[in-house]
Amino acid sequence: MPSPSVAAPLAPSLELRAAVADLYAEYGDVLDGGDLDAWPELFTDPCLYLVQPRENHDAGLPLATTRCESRGMLKDRAYAVQKTQMYAPRYLRHVISLPRIMAVTAERIAARANYAVFETALDEPTRILNVGRSLDLIVEDGGRLRFRERICVFDSGLVPTSLIYPV
Repeated sequence: MPSPSVAAPLAPSLELRAAVADLYAEYGDVLDGGDLDAWPELFTDPCLYLVQPRENHDAGLPLATTRCESRGMLKDRAYAVQKTQMYAPRYLRHVISLPRIMAVTAERIAARANYAVFETALDEPTRILNVGRSLDLIVEDGGRLRFRERICVFDSGLVPTSLIYPV
């Protein structure tokens, strides 16, 4: 037990926890609804979005399956998925755990959550596309919470060929 002269860190408020959970829920809804034009708006500019194998992340290696360093790069990615890539139609479902707030400062919120992404092609059974955890830095920007960094670390060493949509 800390001495009376040493203040214990304060737990995040219920309002902050709810706002962070809402951001994660909106993220999943936007992607599952196919609204890729709205996806970049969930990030600050500049930002960092990585989809990275666990092995590379744990070893501190920079190689990532997807790397975007600005909202413009996210918009390019969304455009490419919607307009330039050829693939069979499919539906995605993101299951995101409740986020755990790891640290809060005046400038940012560090949070993490587990995720699973399921994919259903029209003529195939549903399959697991990607499973892992997201390590996120969240800030207030333009009157709302946005991701400054979103690092999606997937558990498998194998990358599905259909990993074209954001995780």
